[in-house]
Amino acid sequence: MMRTALLPLLLVVALSGCEELGIPDPEKESLRKQAEGEAIGSACRQSGRSLEVCFSRNPKAIKAAVFAGWKSMNDYMTENKIEVIPPEPEPAEADHAAPPADHGEERDFSPRRRDSHSS
Repeated sequence: MMRTALLPLLLVVALSGCEELGIPDPEKESLRKQAEGEAIGSACRQSGRSLEVCFSRNPKAIKAAVFAGWKSMNDYMTENKIEVIPPEPEPAEADHAAPPADHGEERDFSPRRRDSHSS
């Protein structure tokens, strides 16, 4: 009798530690992505970015969650008369297509012609 009661108890204890084993929980992952999207949307609105820019900068975010966060922040800012906080300017990326610096050497990149030796 004691063994039959012990087996379900051990099973419950073993399954409650699934997160410790690295088994993903789809429900928690979905809630995390939803919250992350809302945070992205509200940050975009607070910094004055449009939804289109926000979507293009965060292609992996859930669009509905981004919109919900953006709208929520818009309502909050309007209600409390909060001004937009402009983002810091982004660092200019180095132009990788620029030609290499000239170091005073002239190089000839024309194809070379091989002289044929006649025998």
